[in-house]
Amino acid sequence: MRIACSLGSLLSIDEVIKCSKIISNTNTDTVWVPETWGMENFSMLGIVSSATTIQKIDSSIINIYSRSPSTIAMGAATVDTLSKGRLVLGLGTSSLPIIESFHGSKFEKPLQRMKEYVEIIRLTLSGKKVNYDGQLFKLNNFTLLIKPQRKEIPIYLAAINKKMVDLAWEIGNGVIFYLRPLNEMKETISKMQSKKKIDVTCQLITCVSDNSDEAILRAKKTIAFYVSVGDIYRKFLSINGFQKETSEIYDEFKKSGFKSNHDLVTDTMLQSLAISGTSEECKKQLNNFINAGIDQPILQFNPIGSTMNSFELFKKTFLDE
Repeated sequence: MRIACSLGSLLSIDEVIKCSKIISNTNTDTVWVPETWGMENFSMLGIVSSATTIQKIDSSIINIYSRSPSTIAMGAATVDTLSKGRLVLGLGTSSLPIIESFHGSKFEKPLQRMKEYVEIIRLTLSGKKVNYDGQLFKLNNFTLLIKPQRKEIPIYLAAINKKMVDLAWEIGNGVIFYLRPLNEMKETISKMQSKKKIDVTCQLITCVSDNSDEAILRAKKTIAFYVSVGDIYRKFLSINGFQKETSEIYDEFKKSGFKSNHDLVTDTMLQSLAISGTSEECKKQLNNFINAGIDQPILQFNPIGSTMNSFELFKKTFLDE
């Protein structure tokens, strides 16, 4: 089993570097580096590549509205060269509130945009001169000034709704799932993989502590956060078994913020979406997700207390196997 680790936005830059150095001495397959509205992704990927040796380095995710396809291709070529061919490029659409409120762009035609981005990035990395005539983008005589480390870099697509899932299987080397109910994910993976095999990854909220209740509380707070602020996750979870929970969590958020809405995350919801508890409890829960058909579980490190002490327990639990 290829275990991957996501060093999330809760960590400082210095902590990401320290954790990456620790990971470099394990058999961890991939280090995933997220981008929200804090650390810029390509910069962090470059830092992580210098702190590791054999691990693949993955963006999770770079959204396709805040950078042009040419800029993403340039960043990918740069990091792949720095890492000596270890980059996996994770792309996603992000969401309307983030794109329009934080980046000032219109959140339009996400499927067509993703399709054209992937085509342009692949053409650019091939080393050929790019003349591209798409619905959204038209490029003339664009060529990288540097020779890419590789002519092909794996591209994984973050997918929630069916149309993006279909596109991931159509054009992606892999798919990135997140906050996807366990039973639904198992059915989707089985259905899609029967048509065509790609690499299936899923980022899993992961909270481990010697105090099980402390870890469960941390995981519930993370789920409640995404349900509260992530309209797309809230809607998807609502139509896939958790309508009552998502409605109650969101209603409470509108009343009192994040003060207590995590109390409305049920145990069933928790077990379907996250890994939390003691080391032994977490190992058993991980197997449930592996059995759902995930090729590469991405364990999203959520620190509890001291970041580095928490990461040491995380490492002993998952990465020392």
